[in-house]
Amino acid sequence: MASEQEHLHAGQSSATSSTDRLVISVDAMGGDRGPAAVVAGCALSVQSDPRVDIILHGDKAALEPLVAREPALAGRLSVVHADRAVTMDDKPSHVMRHGKDTSMWSAITALKSGEASAAVSCGNTGALMAVSMLQLRRMDGVNRPAIACLWPARGRHGFNTMLDVGADIKAEAVDLLAYAIMGVTYFRNGFGEPRPRVGLLNVGTEEHKGRAEIKAAHELIARHQETGRYEYVGFVEGSDIPSDRVDVIVTDGFTGNIALKTGEGTAKLVGDFLRESFKSGPLAMLGALLARGALKRLSTRIDPRRVNGGVFLGLNGTVVKSHGSADATGIAAAIGLAAKLAQSGYRGRMAERLVIAAQSSQAAEPNGDTA
Repeated sequence: MASEQEHLHAGQSSATSSTDRLVISVDAMGGDRGPAAVVAGCALSVQSDPRVDIILHGDKAALEPLVAREPALAGRLSVVHADRAVTMDDKPSHVMRHGKDTSMWSAITALKSGEASAAVSCGNTGALMAVSMLQLRRMDGVNRPAIACLWPARGRHGFNTMLDVGADIKAEAVDLLAYAIMGVTYFRNGFGEPRPRVGLLNVGTEEHKGRAEIKAAHELIARHQETGRYEYVGFVEGSDIPSDRVDVIVTDGFTGNIALKTGEGTAKLVGDFLRESFKSGPLAMLGALLARGALKRLSTRIDPRRVNGGVFLGLNGTVVKSHGSADATGIAAAIGLAAKLAQSGYRGRMAERLVIAAQSSQAAEPNGDTA
């Protein structure tokens, strides 16, 4: 996130006090790189933002020696013991029934109780969504929460927002309308764009293309432009995701997750090919040396660690899902995003617009026909 320009103060957590402290609840045990990367990321985050304090959840025996090695965390981080960790193989339903002693559950509990303003986890996405929904509940007007991500783009803000990217594989027309409103509020709050442009991802831009629920969503999203304070550009294709044509891309979680993973894989492939090419001979290596500054700027701009963190939208609390393979830089980025969102109070305005849109949709459909 570049900045948090729209000052939406409604709905801030009690954990954001008059002294402007921002307490972030962090699950230490869910990442692929283990708790060492999480602790290192916490240290980077408190160094970069003097307002941030952290509640770290996990095995005290493993965490306390790691925390002791980071002087920056002294007085800024407290450890809450949790006996177990949620694994990537754990089913969400099992965690909901038997996961109260896990670090993930403990991290969300701290958010629910008001001890923290936001929560961050690198763990199992399905389990994190299930635990978050169980404890925090959905906002009024939301049937299905969504995960929103930032995507490097050609537009003047440098990023577009896409949702859903994996919270739920299904989405009806009314869900896609809710995604549009949530995504617009998130984007406006992050980049100060007064009227973000919304596009609905489809297999083509022609109005006759797409599944029935996509066509119904097309009509609903167009109808609610004033309620949501956005400009609807219509259907967009996969090639538009990083374009300057749109700011918010709306889709179901099945399609969005595939697009996200395809984009990440393609970016890595291109990076690997570039490195191989620049090592292919003396002239190539000289060219790489001469272009070092430009290449570094390019690498920084598209570095996924800088925007690490998918935000769960549609819940009564701010939860950021960090990539499971995130390193310290990625963890710090996720904590920084959580802190900015917690300070903004964006959920208050989002909740108002979701309720208005839901009431308007119901009034326009007396027979219950969502199309």
